[in-house]
Amino acid sequence: MGSGKGSEVRQEYPKHPFQLSIDQLKEHLGVHPEQGLSASEATQKRSQYGENKLMGEGGVKWYSVLLKQVSNAMILVLLLAMALSYGVSDYVEGGVITAVIVLNVLIGFYQEYQAEKKMDSLRALSSPTATVLRNGVVDAIPSAEVVPGDIVQIKTGDTIPADIRIFEAMNLECDEKILTGEALPVAKDPEHDFTNATELETGVGDRVNMAYSSSTVTKGRGQGIVVFTGMHTEIGKIAQSMQGTKRKANRSMSRKKGGNLQPAKGLILRIYDAIGAFLGLTVGTPLQRKLSKLAYVLFGLAILLAIIVFGVNRFDVTNEVAIYAISTGIAMIPESLIAVLTITFVSGMTSMRKRRVLTRKLSALEALGGITNICSDKTGTLTQGQMVTRKAWIPGVGIYTVNNAEDAANPTHGTITLGTEKSRAEMEAEKKARQEKLEAERSGGGIKFKEPKEKTERDVRRAVNDFDEKSDSDDMDPKDVEVVPELDAFLHSTALCNLATVRYNDSEQKWQTTGDPTEVALQVFARRFELGKKQLEGERGWKQLTEYPFDSTVKRMSVVYKVPDDGSTIIFTKGAVERILDLCVNVGIGAHETAITDEVKEQILEQMSLLADQGLRVLAVARRSWTGEPINEKSEIPREDIEQGLTLLGLAGIYDPPRLETKDAVRECTNAGIRVHMLTGDHPGTAAAIAKEVGIIPKDMSTLPKDVADSLVKTAAEFDGLTDEEIDQMPELPLVIARCAPNTKTRMIAALHRRGKYAAMTGDGVNDGPSLQAADVGIAMGLAGSDVAKGASDIVLTDDNFASIVNAIEEGRRMFDNIQRFVLHLLTSNVGEVVLLVCGLGFQDDRKYSVFPLSPLSILWINMLTSGFPAFGLGREKASYNIMSRPPHDNKKGVFTWQIIFDMVVYGLLMGMLTLFTFVIIVYGPGDGKIGQDCNKSYSPDCDVVFRARAAVFAELTWLILISAWEIKGIRRSMFRLDPRSESRFPFFADIWENKFLFWSVTVGSVVVFPCIYIPGFNTTVFKHKEITWEWALPIVAVFIFVLGMELWKLAKRTFGWFAAPDEDKVDGRRKHGPLSLRQGFFSFSRTNSLAKEPSAGQGSELTAVTSGHSPRGLGPIGKKEDV
Repeated sequence: MGSGKGSEVRQEYPKHPFQLSIDQLKEHLGVHPEQGLSASEATQKRSQYGENKLMGEGGVKWYSVLLKQVSNAMILVLLLAMALSYGVSDYVEGGVITAVIVLNVLIGFYQEYQAEKKMDSLRALSSPTATVLRNGVVDAIPSAEVVPGDIVQIKTGDTIPADIRIFEAMNLECDEKILTGEALPVAKDPEHDFTNATELETGVGDRVNMAYSSSTVTKGRGQGIVVFTGMHTEIGKIAQSMQGTKRKANRSMSRKKGGNLQPAKGLILRIYDAIGAFLGLTVGTPLQRKLSKLAYVLFGLAILLAIIVFGVNRFDVTNEVAIYAISTGIAMIPESLIAVLTITFVSGMTSMRKRRVLTRKLSALEALGGITNICSDKTGTLTQGQMVTRKAWIPGVGIYTVNNAEDAANPTHGTITLGTEKSRAEMEAEKKARQEKLEAERSGGGIKFKEPKEKTERDVRRAVNDFDEKSDSDDMDPKDVEVVPELDAFLHSTALCNLATVRYNDSEQKWQTTGDPTEVALQVFARRFELGKKQLEGERGWKQLTEYPFDSTVKRMSVVYKVPDDGSTIIFTKGAVERILDLCVNVGIGAHETAITDEVKEQILEQMSLLADQGLRVLAVARRSWTGEPINEKSEIPREDIEQGLTLLGLAGIYDPPRLETKDAVRECTNAGIRVHMLTGDHPGTAAAIAKEVGIIPKDMSTLPKDVADSLVKTAAEFDGLTDEEIDQMPELPLVIARCAPNTKTRMIAALHRRGKYAAMTGDGVNDGPSLQAADVGIAMGLAGSDVAKGASDIVLTDDNFASIVNAIEEGRRMFDNIQRFVLHLLTSNVGEVVLLVCGLGFQDDRKYSVFPLSPLSILWINMLTSGFPAFGLGREKASYNIMSRPPHDNKKGVFTWQIIFDMVVYGLLMGMLTLFTFVIIVYGPGDGKIGQDCNKSYSPDCDVVFRARAAVFAELTWLILISAWEIKGIRRSMFRLDPRSESRFPFFADIWENKFLFWSVTVGSVVVFPCIYIPGFNTTVFKHKEITWEWALPIVAVFIFVLGMELWKLAKRTFGWFAAPDEDKVDGRRKHGPLSLRQGFFSFSRTNSLAKEPSAGQGSELTAVTSGHSPRGLGPIGKKEDV
């Protein structure tokens, strides 16, 4: 549904509303803040500007999904074959093909339509109602009815219904993460003067007198005037920019660009683009395009074969000759391929749905299998989207660090370590010593490091997780930490100078929080030690006397409390470090109390800088005793008199922590040859720190060549300031881009495409929408994701779990491997049939008409049933044990690698020649070459030998196709030892029983041959063959020869190294026995060799992860490839 009538009309202003004063805006809109719009004015404006909706909120259209299924290359080819069958009055064959088409279309339509309907259930309007002032009365109306000029009232918890210019605010803060990617709320200031600012220089997140549609109010209250609605809001602009992101630009028809011939040339190229898109030759995933081309190539070959059939029969086109021609053409086309492919995709989608991944398009999982790069937003995707107190520096005591906080709201999750305070000089000295040791270990050009056996898993984890200072204690439960007086004072201040609440909901059995995210983080930290505000006020009797709320101008807040023990008064203050420090006279308490001098102040600021360098937002916490006049809620003591003479209790470092599973997911992606790029709106220091913590970039960047290190972390301004040519010359594309804008993300994806990469984009915010659609695979978050992000995506993670991406990629790779298997299986049988039928043209009866060695219905039976069910079984093969330890497959080659093509030809020729020999032996052996007449029409005694020969060929071809399915389970490995890890001396039966569907498909298919040959009437009328006796020996012998031939071909490939051996067929000896590579985060690098540009898909990378216990598959210590 669009935005309604008049949706293209946009409210115009002399300047952008954030640059106008409130008086100018009131005058321009003709609005009265005390009365609001009248009902008639609101109706007129809604008619003029349309409803406050985004395009695409109307749901899925069934006919568009159905049309997409019909406009499929293989379906179009089958439609032509169906028409030809009916044209020659072969209604049985035409009916079978019709059933195949209907089955393919219905399966694809049902699955994709159901996925889209489920997406409709996930979609919801961001703001269902809005509180507006109309006719002087405050009322709640549907947000779709909000119009420019409405006065909107907002408060904590509200979702903002449209873009508004704020004119009144009381401690108002808004969470604009969905729009900007920033984790922290934005404090609003309606009085901020932007008169001299420009629209380009002042980003959306910096316009503090504006509030935007779909953002939420986290604190305070306010009022504003609606300035933009619907598609003209900031969220609407992003949605608009995505419409056509994936469309190919129209060919130019301007004479200025191409001369006088350009209009005609441009028109021809536009027609070519349209036809190519309709036929599926220029759009879709690599597999879709390859299969479309294959369908038309096979169709062309089918026509060529039909012409050959007509030529051999002297172009005397009788119905029998036409049927033979159609049969030869049909033998060239794998009728069951689309059905098998569709059902395989449906099975994969069902499997992923159980793992909380909703696939919106059947092709998405196949595309995931070839992903080489993932471009991910940070906030809410790699991180939890919630703030956590990561570190607390207590003067004279040390640094308390929170580790393994699985849930930011849960104070019972995580452990505490206590580290020693260190100056920057001490840390630099330690870093230099480690670097010198590293250089010494690099002697000889290799990087090797043997880890002591006694090194525990916890030590390894800490080596990766910890920031630069070392811990002096083991991980401890917060309840076991000794709360020294200095820590006790710090916790009292963070808990009491705080408006957030933390409580356990018994009914939902989870921790819940309310309030500002920063204050929630501090409250949870205090609660870890059982010193939260609830405990202090409720159990210990602390009583608040008054509050001095946070003020953005002074950047601090204070509370005054009465001490329960002696009735004295204490003031607690927290805020920006510089502002608090200026008010402090001492630092520390008790034995560690020290007067603040310039030197001490410098040391404190250095400690703040060290925390900030780790990507933490740093706050100062202080207190003082009050000995002045009594204080209560009615006291009018200026805050300047209260907030002075303070004692600094410590610094708190807060950040948005990574999701617990993110590190493992990133490590597994890197081990699979997939680069993870972080594209975030956060500060560069914060972005780099998170990237190091989850393993996207090395912890110690000094171990890299300088040009590589400089390229890995960029700001959006730096990246956007480069031309495309300069970006293409970078040794590595950035793995981290901070202060990222939507345009930066789409430029990054374009740069990846220019390097031949296949990119996925993950995200949940509106700002991720354009890049989700520009990427080859868009991955949205289902719970926290915006409607725009979900609508732009190809798959949706219904649990917002980043690790689910690894499951989806693994499923995509498994499906790709299985698609290769069943495509090889189906096309091998097609090649065998074509060889048999083309060579069979030489078998002519007394009237010189060709006699087919296999009837048309036999061909359809074999193509649809005999080949189809084993192909389904191959599509259900489980993933190989090390499928995520190899590089992505080459998307340019796709399924049809040279190995698959040669296998198809070799196996098909062998199959065709064996069946041809069987036919020849029977006809020209005991049959003495007597073929008879009209054997293509019906049975007669003269055709007895031909019908017996057809029966033997039918049985033989059936068994060869079925046994080839078991052989193709391992493209290179012997059927008798498919799993190289098996310790069994003869694992054949265990291997074939593992895939039970395939086992029963082969078994039942082999047995069904007998009734097809022996049922009277059915055999001679439908299949045009009859029962046989001694001829059974020929198919049995042929099966043994065929298996021997396939085994010898595989042996030759393994022995002579023909084609690239899939990584799954090799045993990674280094995984079990090799030394560990030197770890830099998760990475192994050579500092002496500058890295080359990113390799093409499937070629590995020098910038490669090193997982626990082994190097990446196929890579030596310095990125050198090995065959293990």
